[in-house]
Amino acid sequence: MNHKSHRNRISQYLQDLIPVTFALETAEEFQVIGTGPAQFKVRIRREIPRKELMRSTSLALGEAYMRGDLDVDRDLYQVLDLFLGEIGRFRRSPRALKGILEGSLDIMKQKDEVSFHYDIGNDFYKLWLDETMSYSCGYFAHTGTSLFEAQVAKADRILNKLQLKEGMKLLDIGCGWGFLLKRAAQRYGVQGVGITLSKEQYRSFSQDIEEGNLQGKLEVHQMDYRDLAKCGMTFDRVVSVGMLEHVGRGNYGRFLASVDEVLRPGGLFLLHYISALKEHSGDPFLRKYIFPGGVIPSLREIISLLPDYRFYTLDVESLRRHYVRTLHCWRENFLKNRDKILADHGEEFVRMWDLYLASCGAAFHNGVIDLHQILVSKGVNNELGMRRVV
Repeated sequence: MNHKSHRNRISQYLQDLIPVTFALETAEEFQVIGTGPAQFKVRIRREIPRKELMRSTSLALGEAYMRGDLDVDRDLYQVLDLFLGEIGRFRRSPRALKGILEGSLDIMKQKDEVSFHYDIGNDFYKLWLDETMSYSCGYFAHTGTSLFEAQVAKADRILNKLQLKEGMKLLDIGCGWGFLLKRAAQRYGVQGVGITLSKEQYRSFSQDIEEGNLQGKLEVHQMDYRDLAKCGMTFDRVVSVGMLEHVGRGNYGRFLASVDEVLRPGGLFLLHYISALKEHSGDPFLRKYIFPGGVIPSLREIISLLPDYRFYTLDVESLRRHYVRTLHCWRENFLKNRDKILADHGEEFVRMWDLYLASCGAAFHNGVIDLHQILVSKGVNNELGMRRVV
């Protein structure tokens, strides 16, 4: 293909996606596409094959950005925020993406997928998460709230909704590095059990329990949620934060059944997860490079399943804009530590993760994805306080 036809093709391709005026620069030409001043410039250093562009917009442009074949002259989040609301126009060939978009519901496969993301290393996550090591949406009550304060506030908001009392038993499915359970044990005097598939999170949380003399109050297990029924334990409260996205469409009923099997009658369950407006198979770039097997459930498909397990919905809250700010904080910390991450993981990794954090921030800001907390009771519970707890 000659360079002129490639220029025409890529300019038309991008024009169909980007609703604002922008500049396009290649080795042969500079042009402004649209009317009025360009809001940013795209520079393409090497031709992006047509086959890749037809296969998947996010994968083709994402991989070009990772390689340094494509760049922009403005902050990456600001650029993505201008057109990610048009993600419905992105090209994707389900047939060509079959190996990426078709996730497995197998236990061992899902364990490997979790390990792919969360076992990069605790030292990596410490560079850009806050001191609580919370890898989920914070709660920013005020303009000046710091990331640390927001993560503590998020934990307290969840624990308040669960209406904990001293001596209760709390299960955290997908407990991460354990901050929520540590906070629950210290503030409410509950007994906590956490499960995770990540060996790095399990190792870190186990060490914190030992060093904090929390044996007898907290315990952590490297366990799949599907094995909960075999553990012989029952709980007054169950919480799951940012884990449902790894369950996979087709397993949501099994997940809820697992909660039902260990939650006592009248007990409360809080589910905190990234949600979508409609059911979707996921973004090819994120599925290939960031979250293999990851699927974002819609709010309605989870709500519709709850009655099958006699879960009564008590409260639903969206924290979408709080996640935008959380991602801004994470990305700021990530870029502050860019040189260290570059030395440890290389240029492509840095660009890939920056793209992930920036694009997620833009996706939340544009309402492409949301964050919901759903509070339910197992059966009718008339003993709870009658005011909404936040």
